[in-house]
Amino acid sequence: MSAAQVDDLVVVGTPVTTVTTARRRFGITSPRLFWSKVAAYLVLLLIAAFYIAPLVWLVLASFEPAASVSTPAPLVLSFSNFAKVLNWSTTFEPLINSAVLSGGTAVLTVLAAILAAYPLSRYQLRFRKPFLYTIVFSTGLPLTAVLVPVYSMFARFNLIDNVPAVILFMTATSLPFGIWMMKSFMDGVPIDLEQAAWVDGASWLVSLRRVVAPLMLPGIMVITIFTFVSQWGNFFVPFILLQSQSKFPAAVSIYTFFSQYGLVDYGQLAAFSMLYTLPAVGLWVVAARFLRGSFTFAGAVKG
Repeated sequence: MSAAQVDDLVVVGTPVTTVTTARRRFGITSPRLFWSKVAAYLVLLLIAAFYIAPLVWLVLASFEPAASVSTPAPLVLSFSNFAKVLNWSTTFEPLINSAVLSGGTAVLTVLAAILAAYPLSRYQLRFRKPFLYTIVFSTGLPLTAVLVPVYSMFARFNLIDNVPAVILFMTATSLPFGIWMMKSFMDGVPIDLEQAAWVDGASWLVSLRRVVAPLMLPGIMVITIFTFVSQWGNFFVPFILLQSQSKFPAAVSIYTFFSQYGLVDYGQLAAFSMLYTLPAVGLWVVAARFLRGSFTFAGAVKG
C-alpha cells in the first residue's frame, strides 16, 4: 500500500485509528517521514551513480577500438585493445611486480602484526596505552610527510631501486593499522583456551600458532586482503623509490599510457585498467568465505 492509498482511507471515512494502524504497518508514520526517506534514497542513488558511471565507461571503452572520453555503447565487442596490451612489458611484468610488492608487504605485515599484537592483547604492559595511542597517531600520519627523509635514507644506504627495501618500507607504513586491527581480533579469542594449552606444556609461541591463529583466521584474512589491496594501488612509494622501468608495478606503469603531448589511447588504457583490477577483485571473491566468518566462540569454553 502506497502513501496515497493510505491517505485515501481518510476520504472514504475510515476511522483515524485505522489509518494510524495502516501507516505503522507499512512503515509510513507521517508524510514528512515518507518524503524524507524518499529524499535519502534519491541522494544515495545519486552517489551510487557517481561511482558506477566511471566503471560503466571503463567496461565500454575497453571493448571499443576508437574509444574516447564520451564512449557510446559498442555494437560489436572487440578485443583488439586487450590484444595490444597483453604483452610482457606492458601488462605481465608490471602485474608481477605489483604482486611481489603487495604480496610481500601483506605477508610481512601479518606476521609482524601477530607478534606485536599478542603481548598487547594478552599481557598487562606498563606502557600499553601510550603505545596504542602512538599506533593510532601513526595511522593518521600522511605518507608524504615522511617520504622525503625516507628517500634521503635510501640514497645514503644505496637502497634506491631495491625491491626488498621498498617492501620493508611499505610494510612499515602498513603495520600501525595492521597491529591495531590484529589486536582487536585477538581480543575476541578467549584466553582460557591458551591457558589449557599452557597446562599441557605448550609455550606461548605454540599456543599462538595452534590455538589463537586458527581461531582468528577470518581476521587474519581481512588484514591480509586489506593490506594487499591498499598496496596494490600504491603509486607514490614505488614511483619515488624505484627507478628501473622493469621494476615498476602496474600502479606506476599505467601512467605510460599518458603521453607528454596529452594524447591518450583510451581504449588500451581501459583494457589495461580492467586487467589491473582483476587480481584485487579475484582475491576478494576467493576469500569471501573467510570474510563471512564470525568470531563466535560460544561453547568453546565451559562456564
